[in-house]
Amino acid sequence: MKKLFFFAIYILTNVICFGQSKDYKVLGVGFYNLENLFDTEDDPLIRDEEFLPQGEKAWTKEKYSEKIANMAYVISQLGTELSPSGLSIIGVSEIENRKVLEDLVAHPLLAQRDYRIVHYDSPDKRGIDVALIYQNGHLKVEESKNLPLLIYSDEERKFTRDVLYVRGEVDGEEMIFLVNHWPSRSGGAARSAPFRNEGAKLCKNLIDSLEADKPGRKVLLMGDLNDDPTSESVKSFLLAKKDIRAVKKGGLFNPMENFYNKGIGSNAYRDNWSLFDQIILSHALLDKKQKGFFYYQANIFNKKFLTNKSGQYKGYPFRTFSGSAYSGGYSDHYPVFVYLVKEKK
Repeated sequence: MKKLFFFAIYILTNVICFGQSKDYKVLGVGFYNLENLFDTEDDPLIRDEEFLPQGEKAWTKEKYSEKIANMAYVISQLGTELSPSGLSIIGVSEIENRKVLEDLVAHPLLAQRDYRIVHYDSPDKRGIDVALIYQNGHLKVEESKNLPLLIYSDEERKFTRDVLYVRGEVDGEEMIFLVNHWPSRSGGAARSAPFRNEGAKLCKNLIDSLEADKPGRKVLLMGDLNDDPTSESVKSFLLAKKDIRAVKKGGLFNPMENFYNKGIGSNAYRDNWSLFDQIILSHALLDKKQKGFFYYQANIFNKKFLTNKSGQYKGYPFRTFSGSAYSGGYSDHYPVFVYLVKEKK
C-alpha cells in the first residue's frame, strides 16, 4: 500500500510554473462521448439490435476491437502535455454497459494506469449510460449514486440517462463529480429544450444543496449537455458564467463558453459547430491563493488525427459510423478536459 500511495503522489506532482518560485501539482479531469460503444452481444433488456453482427451496422468483434483500440489511444493522449500519466479522472457517455469499460481500461495502452470504474445502468431507451473512470490512487471514491432525470411529455415519462454523482478524495481534499448526458435535440432544439432544462435544474438544485450543507464544495459538472454554453439550460438554469470575476460564492464558471464564442466546438452538424461537451466548475475551484486544487486551464482535444481529412464530412470529428456505413474512426465528439493545480509543498 505504501508503494501505491507514493506512486500516486509522484504522478500528481508534475511541475508547471506560474511564477519564478512556485511549482504546482497537476490534476487532469476530462470528459469524452465515446459514440455508441456497444459490445457485440444481444441484451434483451435494451435496444442494441443494430449493434450486433447480424444487425444494421454489422457490428462484429473485429470492429468492436478496433473501436476499443481507437478509444484507448485517444484517452492515452489526453492531458499528457502537463501530466505524463494522462488524465486522472474521466467522465464518459454513450456506453452500453460496464463490460465495454472493462475492455477499454484493460487495453494495453491504458492498463498500466489502473483505471477503476463507477457505473450504473440507466433507463435510457437506447440502452446507453454515463460513467466515470479514474486512476486508482489518484481518487478515493467515498460515495456514488445515480440520480434519475425525471422528464415527461404529455404526462408520459421520457426515459433518458441518469446523472452520475461521485464524491471522493483527491490528494487529501474532497471533490464531487457530476457526469451528464442530457436529452438529445430530437424533434428540434426548441421543442426539446425543456428536457435539457430539467437536467440543468437537477444539477443546480443538487449543487445548491451541497453548498448549503457545506459551503465551499468543489464540484465539477461534466458531460454531453446537447446544448451549447450559451443555451438557456446552461445560462438561465445552471447560471454558469464565462467570466471568473463574475462568479460569486455558490456560483458556477464555464470555461467552455470562451471557446464557443471563438467558433471552436466539439461536435458538428450541417456545417455548424456546437460545443455540447462541457466541464463546468464551482466557485471553490477558482481561488488561486488557496492551498488546495484550483482551475488552471481548459482544453478541447481536436488533434488532426481525430478529424476527417476528406469527403462530405471533411473537417468534422472522424466518427465510427456515417449513418450505417462503418468508417473506422473515433467519435463524433472531441474530448474535453481541464487542468487543476495546487502549489507543491
